[in-house]
Amino acid sequence: MPLLKRPSAFLPIAMSSLILALILVHLARLGPAPAADEGTEAHLFQIVMPAQVPIVAFFAMSWVPRSPKAALQVLAMQVGAALVVFATVFLLRW
Repeated sequence: MPLLKRPSAFLPIAMSSLILALILVHLARLGPAPAADEGTEAHLFQIVMPAQVPIVAFFAMSWVPRSPKAALQVLAMQVGAALVVFATVFLLRW
């Protein structure tokens, strides 16, 4: 899909993937129990996940009018990647 070569298309997916990788590394190192205080992973989650919103909005405003089918497929991937991260955090009760 050529639209995924655009930074506004792949950046939110990469950001969500980074946070998911941080969560998995944290789980591998410290286990599933939540820490007594918020660590670096939690702060990065709180910064990176909301930072995706303007990027996704820019992508949607730029590409949905030009190429609706391809843009909606990319938007579904972006939202899906974010939902995986939120579901992981929710299931771990962090």
